[in-house]
Order: sequence, then C-alpha cells, then structure tokens
Amino acid sequence: MHGGSKSDFTKRVEASLKSRNNKHVTLVSNICLLSHNWKKIIFLKILNITTITDISIVYSRIPGSGILLKYIKNSHQNDPFRTFLEALLVLFAIIYLLTKRYRTDNNLIELTPSEIEELVEEWQPESLVPAITESQRIELDKTPILNGPQGPRIKLVNCKNNSLMNLASFDFLGLTTNELMKEKAIQILRKYGVGSCGPPGFYGTIDVHTEFERTVSEFLGTDDTILYSQAFSTIGSAIPSFCKRGDIIVADQGCNFAIQKGIQISRSVIKWYKHNDMQDLENILLKIKNEDIESGRRLTRRFIVTEGIFENSGDIAQLPKLLELKKKFKYRLILDESLSIGTLGKRGAGLTDYYNINPKEIDMIVGSMCTALCSSGGFCSGSFEITDHQRISGPAYCYSAALPAMLSACATESIKNLDRNPHLVAKVLSNTSTFKSNMANVKYVTVDGFADSPVFHLRLNKDIKANSIEEKEKLLQEIVDDAMNNGVILTRAKYVFAQETFGIEPSIRICISASFSKKEIEKAAAITKSAITKVLKNKVR
Repeated sequence: MHGGSKSDFTKRVEASLKSRNNKHVTLVSNICLLSHNWKKIIFLKILNITTITDISIVYSRIPGSGILLKYIKNSHQNDPFRTFLEALLVLFAIIYLLTKRYRTDNNLIELTPSEIEELVEEWQPESLVPAITESQRIELDKTPILNGPQGPRIKLVNCKNNSLMNLASFDFLGLTTNELMKEKAIQILRKYGVGSCGPPGFYGTIDVHTEFERTVSEFLGTDDTILYSQAFSTIGSAIPSFCKRGDIIVADQGCNFAIQKGIQISRSVIKWYKHNDMQDLENILLKIKNEDIESGRRLTRRFIVTEGIFENSGDIAQLPKLLELKKKFKYRLILDESLSIGTLGKRGAGLTDYYNINPKEIDMIVGSMCTALCSSGGFCSGSFEITDHQRISGPAYCYSAALPAMLSACATESIKNLDRNPHLVAKVLSNTSTFKSNMANVKYVTVDGFADSPVFHLRLNKDIKANSIEEKEKLLQEIVDDAMNNGVILTRAKYVFAQETFGIEPSIRICISASFSKKEIEKAAAITKSAITKVLKNKVR
C-alpha cells in the first residue's frame, strides 16, 4: 500500500467514527496513513471514548453495574464513614495488586553444630500467660475444692466440717440432688450421647431442644422461645441481633456484666439511667423525644434494657412503671429474668408472674438455665418474629454448637418439677424472709436487696477502715473463711472491675435455697452475723 492511498480497512474505521465525533476523523485518517498496525488502530478507537456520556454508556453495559451504583448511593446516605472506609479498602486492593513483588535472597550465616547447641541451651521460651499477681495467687488459694457432688450441702477437700450449708449457689430450688433429675439425665445420656455435634441452625437441633422451647413458652405464657447454648452469651447475642448502629438503648446502670457487653457489641447510642430510678428514666426518654423533634433525626429502633432481679444488687425491677413508660414513649422492653424465673411469683414464672402482668407485653424475656433450672444454657422468649429473627442473626445461636441433649432435657424436667411443686417458690420466699430478719440488726455491713429477692449482697459500711478495693476484698474474704470454718459456705461476688461500666463496691453474695429448714436458715444467719462481727469489730474508724 502506497503513502497517498487509503486502505479499505482505514475507510471502514473512518465511517464508524464519523457518526460519533467528526473532529477525530481527520486525526485518525492521518495516523492510519502513517501506520497500518491494527493494534494501534484499536487503541485509538478506545481513546475516542472521552466524554462522560460515553463513559456512562460503557459502564451501564457492565453486568451488575446498576446494583453497585445503587449500593454506593444508599451506603453513603446511611453511613458516609463506611463509604470512605470501603473506598480505602478498594484503593488498597488496587495498589496491592499492581505493586511489584520483590524477592530478596537472605544471606544466612552458617553455624557449626556446637554453636547451634549453645544457642538452643541459652534460649528461654516466653510464657504463654503472664505471671499471676499476688492477689490472684491468694484468690486461687482461697478457692474451695468440692469433695463430692454439688448440692445444698457439700463437702470440701481439707475441711474439718463433713457437711457445709451452701449459700453460694444459684440452686434456689435444690434440684441438683433431685433423683428424678438424675434418672432423666442418665436416660438421655444413654439415648443421645454427650455432644450435639452441630450448630442449632443445621443438624444440631433435635426433639429435646424443641420440647424445651415449647415447655418454656407454655410456662411463661409467650408465643415462642429460642434456646441458646451458653447463658452468658444469650443476652449478649439477643441485644446486638436487634440493636444496630444508630439505634438507641436506654439501660439501667445496675445491669450485670453480660448485659453491658451485649450493649457494647451493638454499637448503638447508649443512655444510662440511675439504678431502678423511674423518674430519671422518664426524664431521659423525654429528653430523647425533644431532641428528635428539634433535630428532625430519622426514627430508629428504641429499647429499654433491665433485669428482673439485679445480679449486682438483689433489687427487683419496677415492671409496672417500666411498661407505662415503654408504651408512653413507644419503646421495646428487653427484660433479663435469669435470677427471677423460678424464684418470683406464685408459680415461679418470674417478674410478670410476681406483678401479675401479661408476659406478652414484654418484647423479649431472657433467661438462664444455670440458676433455678439447674442446667446450662440460656433462652429468649417472645413473639414468633422475635425468635425467628434470632435464628438467622443471633451470633451465639448461629456460631455455637447446640446445647447437649442431656442439659436441655434436665432444664425441661426442672420446669415440669416446678409446675408440680409450686410450694418450692413459697419456701424460697419464706427462707429469704427468715434469713434477712435475723440479719436485721447486723453491724458493720449493709444488706442490699429487696425483701422478696433470694439474692442479696453484704457490703462494708463507710466507717470500716478499708479504702481500696483490695483492702475491702481482703476483709470480705476473712468473713467468708470464718463462716466456712463454722459450717457455712459464702462467696465474694466476682466482678471484672477494670471493665465494669460503672463503679461497683466489693460484696459477699448470698443465695437462699428452698432445701433448708427454718432452723438451718437461722443457724446460717447466726454464723454469718458472728463472722462479720469477729472480723470487723476492730476495723471501725
């Protein structure tokens, strides 16, 4: 082909480009006359797409481009920070893929066998765990070791007493020694084995699990129940499965550690009201409502979170007032009844039974099987929508193995036992009243907790010579040791002080069981009172 003539291929290129941009035709023609390399022609044709319209046309032809653009717009509108973060991740991925890989040859120093042996002998591995502190060592030394089965009356290793009254256990109904429970556990163990071998959402759920969920729903009076494998993570999973970034949680400052962690994981906006102070709660809810009106912020999910019986104080929540405020300000209520189910109400059905309130007015009732039900695991009860949502979004439900069949069956049997023997709840209340009346005039400590709560705390008065947490815990441990030497097992309440949201005073936690007679309870109260006086009488300022 000569310099002055155009090839058929060049003419076809000119014709295809003329309809798009005549200004580029001459340029392409001249270049094609200079070189007939087909690769260069295709490259120039690509360069011809210069306008925003051309780019948008090309982008729209990419499969899934519309979905991606819609996702970016919605994401930026709801959470601009997330869009910025995702853009950084995309940029990092592009840079990482385009960066050259460099290979360096390490010049290793050749060591003789004797030098290698010498280095091996000198090497000292780092400890997998840090060395224990002095307070931790004392804690381990003071931990009692059981010499036999758990129960209301126990034996300890290296203890002169053959049988000690156990006031440190959550076994309120005394079911750990129930023979029917033992027979049921052995029967289920032989039929199903030990482990569940799978998560609940796949092949871990069997008939005993669904039977427990039905039994709890019937016992409490709710629509449905979901079973969790761990008690601690039940509330910590139920809260973040519903509460997300931007939602608002209003919680009691006295809530237990598990609730605090669940609230923290949710990343919601947190408002705390003073412990069991309904006036402060109403003020906070009113303030949030006024802020919504002034700022015009969009409506988000709103929750009130509290406990039935507070683990850290023994107080009982004021459920009627909570429901009144819940309805007035349009909030949902999450109620942790880990300690109140089996101990409050005529049937032992918890706080709703205690106040004679329809349980369906509570959005979520969370409970533990490690306390009165004498098993392991936890549950969340409410409407079908509440439970179904957790089966696909509850972290502790989706990513944990199902509860062993034996434990689920034992919890079911505990509820049936409670149904057959409602007098056990009355016995717990009677023993609680007897113990507290005998502790009414105790000196040096304050008895925290409501009158009907079988869980209460002994805390040092302010006139005791103890300023730091360590000093207070040391005095409390001396009381525990003295009571144990006289036949009563007490325990210091265990707190993670460094992670507690609000400051909390060290205490001795006492749990009352239906297993003891009135005389035994009076004896236990007298021993506890004597130990307090013996240890603290010379510690007053």
